[in-house]
Amino acid sequence: MRFRKFFPALGLVLLTGCTERKPETVIAKPQAPVAIKPATNVKPPDVKFVEITKAAGIDFVHTNAAEGEKLLPETMGSGVAFFDYDNDGDADLFLVNSAAWPGRQAKGTVGNRLYQNDGKGKFTDVTAAAGLAMTHFGQGVAVGDYDNDGNLDLFITTLGEGGVLYHNEGGGKFKNVTTEANAKGGDGWQTSAAFVDIENDGDLDLFICRYVDWSVDKDKSQNFQLSGKGRAYGPPTAFNGTLSTLLRNDKGKFVDISESAGIQVRSPELKSPKGKGLGIAPFDIDGDGLVDIAIANDTVPNFLFHNLGNGKFEEVGLTSGVAMDSLGNARGAMGIDWAYFKNDNTLGLAIGNFANEMTALYVTEDPTRLLFSDQANIFGLGAPTQPPLKFGLFFFDYDNDGRLDLLSTNGHLENDIAKVQASMTYEQAAQLFWNSGQKGRGMFTLVSSEIAGPDLFTPIVGRGSAYADIDGDGDLDVVMTANGGPARLFRNDGGSKSNWIRIVLNGKESNRVGIGAKVAVKAGDLIQQRQLFPAKGYLSSSELPLTFGLGGASRIDGVEIVWPSGKISTIKDAKPGQTYKIDEATAEPAKKK
Repeated sequence: MRFRKFFPALGLVLLTGCTERKPETVIAKPQAPVAIKPATNVKPPDVKFVEITKAAGIDFVHTNAAEGEKLLPETMGSGVAFFDYDNDGDADLFLVNSAAWPGRQAKGTVGNRLYQNDGKGKFTDVTAAAGLAMTHFGQGVAVGDYDNDGNLDLFITTLGEGGVLYHNEGGGKFKNVTTEANAKGGDGWQTSAAFVDIENDGDLDLFICRYVDWSVDKDKSQNFQLSGKGRAYGPPTAFNGTLSTLLRNDKGKFVDISESAGIQVRSPELKSPKGKGLGIAPFDIDGDGLVDIAIANDTVPNFLFHNLGNGKFEEVGLTSGVAMDSLGNARGAMGIDWAYFKNDNTLGLAIGNFANEMTALYVTEDPTRLLFSDQANIFGLGAPTQPPLKFGLFFFDYDNDGRLDLLSTNGHLENDIAKVQASMTYEQAAQLFWNSGQKGRGMFTLVSSEIAGPDLFTPIVGRGSAYADIDGDGDLDVVMTANGGPARLFRNDGGSKSNWIRIVLNGKESNRVGIGAKVAVKAGDLIQQRQLFPAKGYLSSSELPLTFGLGGASRIDGVEIVWPSGKISTIKDAKPGQTYKIDEATAEPAKKK
């Protein structure tokens, strides 16, 4: 067995993994392989999402500062993260909040919130005890262990503060080390961020997106009108673009290398910033071992930064085909995620766009060529995704059948939109697309509330979203944020009926949590492949453990991990229904061709 087809220069080496919970079941008895076949029909499975927000102890309500003046930042927040802050093996929950405008009284929750998970999906507010009870005009959150001490840290993107880095001190405590670590991400309006190791030197660098060149005075000076129905929120086209920031990690201190790295894109004519970044999705697209970075830009062409090595990037959005739609028009791009959605070498980049713009699915069958085409219509993500305004978006296997599905969290920007567009609403239902495995437009099938239950599709002003297995049953649960409203937590009921395996990584030469590692799982004639990047969607971060659904497969033929260092770990005879914690220290060097 080899995964050479997907991850070049890989071969099978010795067993290096051990289970996290039941080590006695690591070695499974030989059984006949069971291949995971595509579904023979296009009927989604009987898996429901049940809202458990209050029962789980989550009482967060987003503060958006809106008081009728209609200033653009009020509409955009905020993000959310699932991460294990206390290293007890389960996913805790962090919710980013905005704030009132200076001199005003906040409506709703004040400050960001951290909720500790008891391992069974019950949460306790530990914000104050953790040292996170501070108020920022927050937007997004990135998760990573930047100093490799074994504790997950947080970077909060903000409006006007340059971002805030919280170091996890251990023992349930965080400390603001922004100044100490020189983790300033530029003034102005920050949005999404991601911890990535751009040079594979074993520590995590930090990429920070910035949106438009905004100020209160600039916003108020323009008379945005809602077709004679009063003041409207201004469009991003009314503001100039900005430059994103790349901070290189130098032994726990950050150095701004944005200019020299080539990630600050300017107009060649006017030398003005071109970016209006909202979403970030890192991925090693061409398989050269270096992380590339896609940026979803709002109303201007999307960026694709190809990593050239030595801390240098080349922006190839236009030449690669991911910058615009098929007619050459830039769209209002928000959430973003990568996936091998066909379980072969076909790679897709999904981007959620503005209302009346379809979700994009940029596809290539040969990622090494860096040439994509928007095939959303071909795979069923065209017409159904056009009406709503899409924000949070990610791939995940919610029914554990071995195929990646897609969830889109939706909601409009303009609270008075129904006054001028009768068919459009402010609060909008999420959309869940089941991956049937069928060819053509039957691949992604829109799931109805009759099948998945009504809770997930209750209209909200949706923004950020993330997934995690909050209760240890092997299926992925979901959280969504609502602008100016309560966060909502949904338990997955039914996904665990199918088999699964979870992989947790512990880096040694690579960064401690294995961000950027590539993992392939083989069961029968199916090989699934993922790359670990928690930053995905819109302003948000999903859990670090990787979950692979196995459908009815009772045997796993092999698991292979390619670390950012180039080392390789494998698991033979892994058993479904287990979480395996893999340590890079016992991995073998990659074999030369």
